[in-house]
Amino acid sequence: MAATDPKKYLFNHTMLRIKDPKVSVPFYEKHFGMKVLGHYKFEQFKFDIYYLAYDHPESPYYGKPVWDRQGVLELTHNYGTENDANYKINNGNVEPHRGFGHICFSVDNIEKVSADLENGGVKFQKKLTDGRQKDIAFALDPDGYWIELITNHEAKLVANETNPSSYRFNHTMLRVKDPKKSIEFYTEKLGMRLFRTSKHENAKFTLYFLSYDKDFEVNDASRAGDREGLLELTHNWGTEDEADFSYHNGNAEPQGFGHLAITVDDIEAACERFNKIGVKFKKQLDEGGMKYIAFILDPDGYWIEVIPPYNLPLENHAKI
Repeated sequence: MAATDPKKYLFNHTMLRIKDPKVSVPFYEKHFGMKVLGHYKFEQFKFDIYYLAYDHPESPYYGKPVWDRQGVLELTHNYGTENDANYKINNGNVEPHRGFGHICFSVDNIEKVSADLENGGVKFQKKLTDGRQKDIAFALDPDGYWIELITNHEAKLVANETNPSSYRFNHTMLRVKDPKKSIEFYTEKLGMRLFRTSKHENAKFTLYFLSYDKDFEVNDASRAGDREGLLELTHNWGTEDEADFSYHNGNAEPQGFGHLAITVDDIEAACERFNKIGVKFKKQLDEGGMKYIAFILDPDGYWIEVIPPYNLPLENHAKI
């Protein structure tokens, strides 16, 4: 078997479907300081993709190609949805279609950022002053996806100011049915590391934070806000004992969240290894029209794209 080292993998991006790119892309640029690193048109498949990330000199992956970094947000637009009055995104948080929960940005001055968002007409699922947790907020993007706001404690705090160069696309949250199966999958099969567990007795759920970063101390959240590419798995107690229980993966109707993506060191070797250790595939590397990517499935049926660490051969697609 060819060589591949899961410790070299990256949590590259999270894909969300959007209704109108003329609304969603400027939303993330204006309100969260993200930059479009790539825009590709797949006219034969009737969709566009937009890759956004933080690319300031202070950003962890400044100057890196889209595929060779963490903290990328992929927005996918299927042609015509912007003109369909009945088209609505599934944000993953409404029964009976829960699954994906939210994306999260860490910011330098959460009070200032929250006020600016509210003054800019952005809606909130939870404001800082709501509920018991006064140190987090949840904004809503144009399609109703939840965006958690947390503090990047490593950033310099200046009263009544905010600096987008300190923002990070910190994590993506997925609900999981059985944490034992999911953690085994993401650690043993994908090579991530569980660095923090947060148990919430009163609300009966546990959060598990995983990352490809190697320098986290176990159960130490220090500097977590300064990172990108974290995965939060949320387990609501008891779901693992319900035989008929399952989460919505975002790709069955109604659609919304699409997939996570990992960059691997050698895609042929990685897919060979995945096959050998029994990972389920949605799309094998040699299937379909795109022979340079694969899709695997996690224990809850969430799709995970597997991509190589170089620019994908998109020369047949128009880059804008």
